[in-house]
Order: sequence, then C-alpha cells, then structure tokens
Amino acid sequence: MDTHPNALGTGMAGGLRASGARAFRIWLLTLIVLVLVMVTVGGATRLTGSGLSITEWKPVIGAIPPLNAADWAREFALYQASPQYKLLNAGMSLGEFKFIYWWEWGHRQLGRFIGLVMLGGFLAFLLTGVIRGWLALATFGLGLLLGLQGAIGWIMVRSGLEPGMIAVAPVKLTLHLTFASLFFIGLVAMAARYGAFGSGRAEGAGMRLAAWGLVLGVLAQIALGGLVAGSRAGFTYNTWPLMDGALVPPLDKLFVTQPWGENFVDNPTLVQFNHRIGAYLLFALAFWHAFALRGTALARRASHLFGLVTAQAVLGIVTLLLVVPIWAGLAHQALAFLVLAYAVMHAMKMAPVVKPAP
Repeated sequence: MDTHPNALGTGMAGGLRASGARAFRIWLLTLIVLVLVMVTVGGATRLTGSGLSITEWKPVIGAIPPLNAADWAREFALYQASPQYKLLNAGMSLGEFKFIYWWEWGHRQLGRFIGLVMLGGFLAFLLTGVIRGWLALATFGLGLLLGLQGAIGWIMVRSGLEPGMIAVAPVKLTLHLTFASLFFIGLVAMAARYGAFGSGRAEGAGMRLAAWGLVLGVLAQIALGGLVAGSRAGFTYNTWPLMDGALVPPLDKLFVTQPWGENFVDNPTLVQFNHRIGAYLLFALAFWHAFALRGTALARRASHLFGLVTAQAVLGIVTLLLVVPIWAGLAHQALAFLVLAYAVMHAMKMAPVVKPAP
C-alpha cells in the first residue's frame, strides 16, 4: 500500500489490484475518449439546432429510432407541436426534420452507450475484486455523477419546450456542460492517479495549488463558454480585440435587463465580454505558471499546457471572427476539453502515482 504523504488519501492506495490495473486504466481511458466524442457530438447537435427535435425522454425504449413511416409521422407531429417548430421552423419538411432528429438521437444514443460502458466496467471490476474500498466508492460516485448528467440533459431539453422558447435555457445548457466537465475531470484524475499517464513526482504545495488553480480556471472558462453558446453571444461583436469599437462596452450595453443578475446569463454583450476576460486571465495564469516552473523537471509540461491554452485562445478568436462556423465551433469546444484533460493530468502528476496492491 502506498503511504506517501503526497498521495491523495492513502486509504485508496490499496484499492486497485495489480492483476487488473491495466484493464482498469484502459477502461478509464476509453471513457475519457468517449466523453470527448460526446462533447463534440453535443456541440454539433447544438450548432445544427437539433437538440429539441426529440420531445420525449425515454431512457430505455428511446434507443429505438423510428422504423417506418408511421413512426416518423408520430415523431414529426410531436416536434410540430413544439414552440421551436412553430416560432422558428414552421414549414420544415420531413426530410429536414430527419436531419436534426438523427443528430439528437445519436447524441442520446452515445450517452446511453457511455452509461453502459461505465456501469458494465464498474460491476466487472467490483465483482472480480479489482477495485476495493475507497476506489470502489469513488468509481461508484463517478457513475452517479454520470447519471445525474443525463438527468440534467433532459431538464435542459425540457426548458426549450416551454411556451415561447426556441432554444434551451442558457443556464441549463451551461449546467449540462459543467457537469460533463466534472465527470471528465474525475475520469482523468483517477486515470492519472493510477498511472495511466506515467509516473508522477512530489512537488511543492504552492506549485500544485497553482496547477489546480489552472484546472479551475479552465473549468470556469468552459462554463462561460456554455453561456456564450446558450445565449448565442458568439454571433454578436464579431471583432477582436475591440467590441463595437471599445475594449470595454459601455455600461448601458453590459447591463440592460432586470433583475441585474440576469445580464450575466442572458445578455449577449456581457456574456461575451466575461468570456473574453476569462480567456485573458487564464492565458496570464498559464504563462505565469510556465514561467515559474522554468528550469525545473516540470518546465516542459507547464510549457505544453501554456501552448494548449494559447492555441485555444487563438482558435476562439478565429471562431469569433468567422461568426462561428460549425467546424470552428466544434474544434473550439473539443480543444477546450483537451486543455482541461492536460491541466488535470499535469496537476495530478505533481504527486506520486498510487501503485496497485498485489
């Protein structure tokens, strides 16, 4: 059992049996890749306006798509009764409906598949004794988080089916994205802790704290990006570095609605401005972190993280200037999760990994 003081909870050190450690790591890496794909597909679903095409939530039988003309007529009739169809897509053909339906169905199907991989792997490792104690509980907790994420996804869709709505509520979209990020962080952290990315080394508490600060910064920026997506703020002020000719928009544009707090989630001007400020702060923190670690064994990894943050910032600017074409929006969202993964891996590897028990 690993009793190193830098291990994150020595009670978990013996929670992984050596004989199944490789399979456990492969399972975690598979889930990480699946979540990356899921986030990208979710972005495509949003950018194609497909997210409200399925108006019912049937976790089990919903996996079966329409199989004949009668099934398609029923699904189309349900969508035609929705506010989005009446206010935005009136006159849509059945062929056009099928296009958006398949995007949403694929998104939900991938979510079901991830749930099955998560549940199947957990049960297999638990019943064979590969995972025990706190590791088993932590893995079970990740499963609960995934289930909660699915429920939040339906709450998000329901918000877009309310009278007068043509899209999901920005806050609920952001909540959906944030919980996906938390699940992703948990997977990457667990994989790193048990050696999926190589060995770690003990470092000063200050640098580890700064590394986790970067993780929180990336997570916050992803959440702000969710608000940008939900309020379609990326389709306004498509210039950089100025917004409508100013670095800081006037207050009468930043705060236009009442109550005052709603501007932070519904006002495209303030939402985009906050996302820009978040990007600048994250860039500065990543630069400082890389500079502070120069000449150390962690310098290369910190520089790589700074490079990823820089690439994401540049891609964000390009996406804005091009008025959010689908390819750029998807690349920007996918790269955000790659930055998050690298930041978590970097922070976790600043402590020795846990070695499996015999």
